[in-house]
Amino acid sequence: MPIALTRQISPAIAACELTYMDRAPIDPARAAREHASYEDALRALGAEVVSLPADPGLPDCAFIEDTALVIDNVAVIASMRRPSRAPEIELAARLLATQREIARIRPPAYLEGGDAFLVGRTVFVGVSSRTNEAGVEALRSIAEPLGHRVVAVPVTGCLHLTTGASFLSEGRVLANPAWIDVEPIRRAGAEVVAVHPEEPWAANTLRLGGATLMAGGFPRTREIVEGLGIRTKVTPIDEIQKAEAGLTCMSLIFEGDADALRAATADPATPARRSTARA
Repeated sequence: MPIALTRQISPAIAACELTYMDRAPIDPARAAREHASYEDALRALGAEVVSLPADPGLPDCAFIEDTALVIDNVAVIASMRRPSRAPEIELAARLLATQREIARIRPPAYLEGGDAFLVGRTVFVGVSSRTNEAGVEALRSIAEPLGHRVVAVPVTGCLHLTTGASFLSEGRVLANPAWIDVEPIRRAGAEVVAVHPEEPWAANTLRLGGATLMAGGFPRTREIVEGLGIRTKVTPIDEIQKAEAGLTCMSLIFEGDADALRAATADPATPARRSTARA
């Protein structure tokens, strides 16, 4: 059973970082209810959810995807571009060290987990306002020895690569071609399925348990996806989306030992099972 590592909504979420969206009022209580429904959806799709408490001093802490990228037996710890988010990294690193060998990306290389996703043995990495070319090269130095190909994808119209593209099904990527350059994805051999043009935010989906989890409010893109024979499940995240966030942002999903993860969550002194560091 896969683990879905999540973190609760911060009561300070209204002070989150924004890049491409105008700031709008966010109701933390409503966002927390949406987050709880999201966790229920992950459970319904077969994941064992391990939920971490929120930090009132970290408005973006629920967006745990950005802290790391799990590739095979290695957890790649991100290098955050925004100083306000840098403190999120260490908790994720400590917990993931109970599950995987740790590899760190360090400034001036920057890479956030929301800028990367896997399709088979290919890692697509966004070159964005949060991830630079040096970050892509640092990830390449970690992933290629593990037998993965790293493909850079220019991101021009949204925050992270996963805002504008995500793994849909075997060999398929759902994408918004207005926000990212889809040609590197096509050249890498994946089929690009475009979102409906009137639903630009629909590209962020989460594949789990033989189904694709989609945010509410995108019925035309859902029809496109289901037309490919893909089973979908919908969960509403309207309030959370005001924080420039999507479905994948709120979890790290990997195979692992949930009991060890919970023990490490409960006891900060829990030793790491595998904690070899790489520069």
